This record gives sequence, C-alpha cells and structure tokens, in this order.
Amino acid sequence: MPAADVEIARAWLLERFPSGFEETDAPGATELAVYTDEMGEVEICGAFPGARSELVDEGWEDRWKEFHRPVRAGGLWIGPPWISPPIDAVAVVVDPGRAFGTGAHPTTRACIELLSALKRGSLLDAGCGSGVVAVAAARLGFAPVRAVDIDDVAVGVAAETARRNKVEVHVECADVLRDELPVADVVVANIELAVVEQLLSRARAGIAVTSGYLASEQPRAHGWIGVDRMELDGWAADVFSRAALS
Repeated sequence: MPAADVEIARAWLLERFPSGFEETDAPGATELAVYTDEMGEVEICGAFPGARSELVDEGWEDRWKEFHRPVRAGGLWIGPPWISPPIDAVAVVVDPGRAFGTGAHPTTRACIELLSALKRGSLLDAGCGSGVVAVAAARLGFAPVRAVDIDDVAVGVAAETARRNKVEVHVECADVLRDELPVADVVVANIELAVVEQLLSRARAGIAVTSGYLASEQPRAHGWIGVDRMELDGWAADVFSRAALS
C-alpha cells in the first residue's frame, strides 16, 4: 500500500493493539502483522478487507518485543525498557504502549536529529504522543520543556515517559489548533501535514521543527523561512525560522 496508507494503518493498529505489530517491507509493498485472538481477527478483517490470518506457535504474546529495537538519533540511544542501553549512552527509554511514538519512526528520528543541532532554550512539543521527542529534547539540554496533546491517554503516557527517564517535562492536555499555546524558543510538531500548517500560523516561537509528512511534501509556512530539511526513508522534517517583519 502507499506510504500514506501505511501510516494510517500503523496509527489504527497502535490504537487498538498497543502491544505492537510486526512490519516487513517488500518490493512495492509493506506488510503489517498483528498477533491477536479471534475477536481481534474479526476487527482487523472488518477494517482491512484484504487482510489474511494464520495460526502461530505458542509464545506469540511476547514475540512482539523482538521487533522493538533501539535506535540512535541526535546522539541519543532510544529503546524499550527490556533492552539495557550501553553504559556510556545518553538514553531515552520508551515503553511501546498506548500512545504513538517509540522513537524508531523516521519522522521521530529526523526531528531529534534536527533538534540536536539547534541552540538550546525553552521548547514546546505540540502533539507529543508518547513524549519521546519532549524527553529527548530534555536529554539534549532544552529547558524548560512543555508537551501537549489532545488525547488524555497520550498525556498520561508522556508524563510517565518523563518520569521513567527522570527528566522534567510539563505535560498537559490541549488542542494545538484551538487552545492558546505557551511561548517557547522552539516548537516541535511531529504530526500530519495539515495540522503542521495550521500550527505554524499560531505557534509563538522563533524556531519550528516539523515532521509527519512525506519527503515529497512541503508545509505551507507563511511568516516562516525554511532553514534546514532532513529526509529519511521517504519522510521529511523541516526547521523553520520566524521571518523578520518588514
């Protein structure tokens, strides 16, 4: 399926099957596989009529952990709690669960890479999901760090991610397109393109790091100047600077 459809399918699966799923790339296609029971099978086939199922060996309940592997981004080690980071690593530990964002997705890694090159200051993670980017920012030296998400579950997960990593991140529930956003030196948003474009029109920051869209796409950013861009595995992330008023 096209990359955009794969991303929608990932989000659907993460919401309903938070224990995770397998992903396999093949020429011209991406396969997503979920370990589940009969009721889960019915739900998946209802949402994806072309889905197929097969019996698996015992022990499938824990097999999903094999597919959450550590990654590196911005000089940080990012991985799940059942894998110990190297002794000398600056680690961000994220438990794959109820909110999107393990650190492995190209958009997340690209955001963190771009953040690592910026001058440190205050930061707002708009649409924080699991909180991995906010926690990574705190690890990189940004402060104070605030994170908001419209989803109550994401807010709770992001707060737990911050506690697990022993960093200070203020997390709260907010709609980035409706509620007043706090002032920050940097705003980061790893969300879909249409939301990124609307957020840029109301963010109160001097620098914006955005992602969540394909490399073939470019946010309309009136009042901002593009200063950096990273493309990774078909996805893109951008750095914008606030344009000076003439």
